[in-house]
Amino acid sequence: MNNLLIIHTREGHRVDMSDVSPHKNKRSGGVIGSSGPMGRILIRGEVGHDIIPELYPKEGEPIIDKPGKGSFYATDLETILRSRNIHDLIVCGVTTEVCVNTTVREANDRGFHCIVVENACASYFDEFHEAAMKMISGQGGIFGSVTDSDAILTALA
Repeated sequence: MNNLLIIHTREGHRVDMSDVSPHKNKRSGGVIGSSGPMGRILIRGEVGHDIIPELYPKEGEPIIDKPGKGSFYATDLETILRSRNIHDLIVCGVTTEVCVNTTVREANDRGFHCIVVENACASYFDEFHEAAMKMISGQGGIFGSVTDSDAILTALA
């Protein structure tokens, strides 16, 4: 397992909010950039924007700060993957139906094979999670394949 590259992603915006479209800000109810208990909401560098301690990256694990739902839009993720000759992605995270699903679709469009770890993804709504998994694996795996963490750990052992 030592040859795996673990990449962390987090959605957030520039301090000056120049990368927040008016439409996105309107959809959020204008909450992006407003003050919250852990700093300005969805603003890079704020305490609430950081990765939780339990999942904090180890030295050498890249962090992709993304201004959208997908991990490829306006980031250097594709460059990182291609420069390391990576073709297969194991994807997990939150939320299943938004960030995970968007990232998998973006990766698929770029020729990457995605394996989504169902029990390492979550949604606010169980039915959204289940539907997202079906969308990814439907039609013979149109966007990728779905498995669980036990199968991944066995395959990597």
